[in-house]
Formats: sequence, C-alpha cells, structure tokens
Amino acid sequence: MQSLLHPHLPYPWTTIQEPQFKTQIFIPTKTCLRIRTIATSLRTSIDYGYEPEESVSKEPGRLPVAIQSSGCVSRYLWDGDSLQLVGVDGGSSSFSFDFQDGIRNLGRGCSLAIRNLLIPKKVSQNYMEYVKWKCLHRIFSSALQVLATQAMFRAIGIGYSRSLPSAAALNWVLKDGLGRLSRCIYTASLASTFDTNLKRVRFSTSVLFTLGIGVELLTPLFPKYFLLLASIANIAKQISLACVLATGSAVHRSFALADNLGEFSAKSQIQTVCFDNLGLLLAAFLNVLFKKNQRLQAGLPFIVYPIFSAIDLFGIYQELKHVHLQTLTKDRLEVILNTWVELGYVPSPAEVSKLEGIDLPWSKGKGPWPIRIGSLNPKDHFSKLSMMAMQSLSSAEYYFISMEIFYTRMPRRMHQRIIICLREGATTGNVIMGLLQACYIRKALHLNKSRWQKILEASDLSDSVLHEWFKLLEECKVRARDDLCILNEQMLGMGWTMKSILLSTREQNRYSFIDD
Repeated sequence: MQSLLHPHLPYPWTTIQEPQFKTQIFIPTKTCLRIRTIATSLRTSIDYGYEPEESVSKEPGRLPVAIQSSGCVSRYLWDGDSLQLVGVDGGSSSFSFDFQDGIRNLGRGCSLAIRNLLIPKKVSQNYMEYVKWKCLHRIFSSALQVLATQAMFRAIGIGYSRSLPSAAALNWVLKDGLGRLSRCIYTASLASTFDTNLKRVRFSTSVLFTLGIGVELLTPLFPKYFLLLASIANIAKQISLACVLATGSAVHRSFALADNLGEFSAKSQIQTVCFDNLGLLLAAFLNVLFKKNQRLQAGLPFIVYPIFSAIDLFGIYQELKHVHLQTLTKDRLEVILNTWVELGYVPSPAEVSKLEGIDLPWSKGKGPWPIRIGSLNPKDHFSKLSMMAMQSLSSAEYYFISMEIFYTRMPRRMHQRIIICLREGATTGNVIMGLLQACYIRKALHLNKSRWQKILEASDLSDSVLHEWFKLLEECKVRARDDLCILNEQMLGMGWTMKSILLSTREQNRYSFIDD
C-alpha cells in the first residue's frame, strides 16, 4: 500500500524520478482531506510524466494580474529574470522615466491628486457635471458675498462715523440674530417640503439669497437704515443656508453608489472651501484692478452684480438638472406612471429628472385633468359624485377617486381635476395603485375629451352619467391591478426607491373608514 503523501518533492530544475512511498495511516480529519487532495493532484502530474519546468517561461511577457493604487492602474510584467510593475499606458512604476514624459506624468499626477482631493469614490456618472456647475456657482456667489461685505463695512463707516465702535458691532449682532431666528422658523414650517419639492425649494431660495446680496449692496446708499436692510438681507441668506443644509444629504445620496455619505459630506465641504477661495481671489483681483479709481471701485458692486448673479443662478439651475433623485414623490411618481401608461416602460431617474426640471409652481397642472392627493372639499361641484364614491367603499379598500373643481389665479379660470383620497394605513402599493388608476382614467378622458368635458360641466349629473363614470373607474382599476406587479419589478430594476413615497403635508391627509 502506498501513501498519498510525498516525503520529498523534487525541485523544478531537477530530473523527476518516481519516489518511493511509505505506508502510513491517517486520521480522517479536515486537514488530512486537504492534504490528500493536494497529494493526489501531485501524484497525477507525476504519473503522466508532467515536467514542471515546461510551465515556467523565461520569455518576457505580461502577466494576467493588475493592481490599482491612487487611481493608477499597473500590470505585472515578467522580463525573463524578475517581475516589474508597468503602468497600463506603458510607463514603468520605477523612477527611470524619460524627461519628455516627465511633464506629462507631472500633469497627470496633479490632476489625479486634485480628483482624489475633491471627488469621492464610487460616484455616478453625472456627478462630475454636477461638480463643474457647482464650481461656477460657488465662485461667483463667493465673489458677490465679498463685495457685499465690503459694502456693509462702508455703510457702517458712513452711518456711524461719530459713534462708538460698539454701536456698529451691536447692529451687526442684531442683524445676525434676526437672521438666525428667521432661519429656525422657516426650517420648522417647511420641513417636509425639503423632501417633496427639493429642486424647487433649492432654486427659489438661491434666488432669495441673490436678492439678499443685492440688498446688502444697497446699505452704503442708505446708511441710516443699515440695521433694517442688513437684517432683511441676512434673513434671506439664512433661509437659503437652511435649505442647502437640509437638502444636502438627499443630493449626496443620489450620487452615491455605496453607503459612503460621510465621504460625500467631507468632499463637499472641501469643494465649497476651494471654490469659495477662488471667488475670493476673483473679488480681490477686481478690487486691485480698480484701486486707483475710488469712484469706479465704489460703483463696482453695482456693475458686476447683475452679471455675477445671472451666472450664479444659471450655475445653480444646471447643477440641479444633474441631480437625479431616486426617491419617489407624488409628482415624480406621476411622471413615471404617465410614461408607463402612454409608452409602456418605466423611465430611469435621469429621464424623470430631465422631464420634471426644477418643478416650478407655475409649470404644474397645465394639462387637463391634473391629479391631486388630499382630502375632499364638501362644497365642491362634484359632491354627489364623491358621496357615491364613499358609499361604495369597503373595508378592503384604502383609497377612492373622485373629481373636483379648482380655479387658477392668473387668469382666474375654472378647471377640473382628479382627486385621490387615501385612507389611514395606506401603503406604498396602495398609493401607486391609486395613482396608476387615476392616470388610466385621465387617459380615457383624453380620448373623449370634448364629450367628457360637457358631461362633467353639467350642473346636475344624471344617473346615466354616474353609471358611466363608475364603470370607467372599475375598468381602469382592473387595468391598474393587472399592471401593478410587473410595474413594481421594473421600477426596482431602474433603481427607484420603493420603500416609501414622500408626500407633502396636504397630501398626507387621510380618512378613516367607519364600518357601521
């Protein structure tokens, strides 16, 4: 009986001879099983006359192993005698490189160092475009802030030339205190809006911030009203700052491919500091450029303000366009379901981001029969329709759909819209189901637009109209129920967050079912 263990293995460069094996008894442990497997493979190679030196090639060539370090990719190379680490672009990792490649390697190294300083790892493709527009926005915004601060210093010097320095300090502290108090009130009153209308709130507060800087620039012209003007400006700026801080985590989450939000937050602060310093240099350069002409230097803020403000807001607008949020809101979900109903597929977050834009208030509800989630108005024109919808409810249903009348402000016109009322305990699936059914109802109304408009505008709804309406509701409900399963699968596949749907305060109103 021969053992499976070799007492001695030959070196690769020696002639292989069949070794003699001694008989041994093994205890069946896991270690012995592994040894037995290895020994069997060795025995097999020996039995077939395998020569190990044939697998060791002395010819130079690339090995199928590459490593990545600090953003550089290098590959191992066998030169016949030793291993070398060579960059994928052909540059060796050693210090022996040509002088001609020195400048190119230096530039590449600096670019890589800046990227590692400013950009987090594992980011989406649209993040670089976002950072580019953020850089433009921060540079000109910072330059405007420097000019505005200089203007307020001049205002204090003009308005309080004979007063004590403590009076100027008191005014400065008061305007900061009023601004922070307004920031707290604003944040508390619009907490849920930061989730449901992130881009709209972010852009509107940026406009407010720019107007606040404009008010600060006016303080030298009205030094006696410094406290009033500076307080108004600071309130606007503090509100914008509160919005930036509140929406920052959601913006970072949209770019992160891993759970590295801490890294995103740190890199974002580094970006802000670097870009703001560039804006500081721009403002300093303008001051030095017009230093000899005091009149021109005093009017410099009013000359550059409209230009810098326009560039700043344009940068913010482009910056927000590259933020592709994966969370679901009522408006975002409606865009997805409309695309599903009309075109038969689920759009990606990038497509929805392009369609929704900044989501400004005047851009909503332009088409016929918009959809609203909320509670009913008992004095509405369709109160009879709503009454019959509530009468037909059962304990297994978590929403009902009706119609209502609303008026636009400018010009004041009467319009119809579909309303979805949600019950306490309604899940994400119930909200998607109700909104999908409403989208199918709207599509059916569009197919016979003139007919349904005449029917619904009638002062009294006949029994035949009510019967036709509820028949339409049931047909659309069946279609929505049939689509729900595959719709959810495709939404998950496109990267949408299906855990919950973010609704505004009014959209969170629920009814309770009373089973008498």
